[in-house]
Amino acid sequence: MKEVKKAGGLNAEIQSRIGHQLRAMYDDVVRQGVPDRFAELIRKLDGPEAAAATPGGGEPDKNNGGS
Repeated sequence: MKEVKKAGGLNAEIQSRIGHQLRAMYDDVVRQGVPDRFAELIRKLDGPEAAAATPGGGEPDKNNGGS
């Protein structure tokens, strides 16, 4: 028995509409940014790497031109 393959995918107009709707739904979420408590937790989890990347904090990054 032959398998009939359906043409898949969405045309450009439908993709564009979906993209606009998703942007409208998530735009507010993106604008909110990361809450301070999460940013602090991320800094703690990153450890010394985060301190080196923070201006004035930690030691210079030896792999990034620091002495």
